[in-house]
Amino acid sequence: MVRSYILIRFLAGFESTALSQVRVIPGIAEVNPVFGHWDAIAVAETKNLHELSRLVTSQIRGIQGVQDTETLVHAEL
Repeated sequence: MVRSYILIRFLAGFESTALSQVRVIPGIAEVNPVFGHWDAIAVAETKNLHELSRLVTSQIRGIQGVQDTETLVHAEL
């Protein structure tokens, strides 16, 4: 299981619609709106890195109003 944190920036005016679309993507465990450089942090749980890559590039970045993402993969130390 790969757990990751996806930082998301929305285009102005698309925040609410895009946020609700991110919330229903399979593999997204939670989405939290935040203030600052990023507009939301999504927590994703996928089987492997390939599935995570598809989730981010095809599903999240494919949503109208998503301007930018940055993915942080959870590390075990």
